[in-house]
Amino acid sequence: MFKGSMVALITPMRADGSMDEKAFQDLVEWQIGEGTEGLVPVGTTGESPTLTHAEHKRVVEMCVEAARGRVPVIAGTGSNSTAEAIDFTRHARKAGADACLVVTPYYNKPTQEGMYLHFKAIADAVDLPVIIYNIPPRSVIDMSVETMARLAKHPNIVGVKDATANLARPLHTRRACGEDFSQLSGEDHTALAFNAAGGHGCISVTANVAPRLCADMQRAWRGGRLAEAMEIQDRLLPLHDALFAETSPGPVKYAASLLGKGTEHCRLPLAPASDATKARVRDAMVSSGLLN
Repeated sequence: MFKGSMVALITPMRADGSMDEKAFQDLVEWQIGEGTEGLVPVGTTGESPTLTHAEHKRVVEMCVEAARGRVPVIAGTGSNSTAEAIDFTRHARKAGADACLVVTPYYNKPTQEGMYLHFKAIADAVDLPVIIYNIPPRSVIDMSVETMARLAKHPNIVGVKDATANLARPLHTRRACGEDFSQLSGEDHTALAFNAAGGHGCISVTANVAPRLCADMQRAWRGGRLAEAMEIQDRLLPLHDALFAETSPGPVKYAASLLGKGTEHCRLPLAPASDATKARVRDAMVSSGLLN
C-alpha cells in the first residue's frame, strides 16, 4: 500500500523555459534525504500540461534514475485521451516507475461510464498499479464512489488521490473499496483530517519546500503522536495558505527558489507570482522556520 508523505514534484526550469535536469534530480535527492516517502513526477504541480511528450517521459526517467529504488515513484500518466494515457503509462512501466497517477479526463467531461471505461482500458493495457486522481476543481468532473468501487475490483487499480476536500468522501470510499484501497489526500490543508477519515497519506504540494515537516507530521500520526502531528499541522497552515494564494505551482516554485531549488519560472499561460503573493510566501517560509 502507498502511504505517508509523498511529494507532487515541481519541474524546475531555467529562465529560458527549458527543463533544468540537474536541479530536478538534486530536488529528488533532497526529498529522499528529508524523509519523503514517495515521489510523484509530472502531475499538475510538475506542469504536465505544458511539457512536450518527450519532456514528460524524460522527467519520469530522471525521477526513477535519481530515486534508485529507495522510495516509490508514482508517475503522472493521465490525459483526456485514453490512447495518450496508455502510451504514457506504458512508458512509465518501461522506465521503472512503481505506479502511475491517472487524472480523471478533463475538458471532454465523460460520464461515469466513460470514466469507468477510460480507467479500465488503461489498467487492462499496462500491468502497473494505477492510482486514480480525482480533482473536480481542475477536471470539472467528479468520479462517484460507486464508479470508484467498480474500478477498485480491477487488480491493477489500487488507490485514489482525492483532491475533493470533502472529508466525508474517504469514509464512503473506505466502505465501498475496502481498507486496502490506498487513499491519499491531494489537498494539503486537510491531510491530517483525511487520515482520520480513513486516509493513508498525502500527495503534497507543500512537501516541495517543507519535506521534513510533512514527513514528520505523517509519521507522528501513524505513531499515535497526535499532539505532535497537530502542532506540525498548525505550523504549516500559513504556508499552505500562501502556496495556494495563486494558481499552483507559481507560488511553490517561488518558494523553492528561495531555498535554491531551481528558479521561480513557470511556463505560460501561468504568470509569475505577484509581488503580494511573493511577500506572503516569504513570510510564511520564515514563520514556519524554513527561512531565517
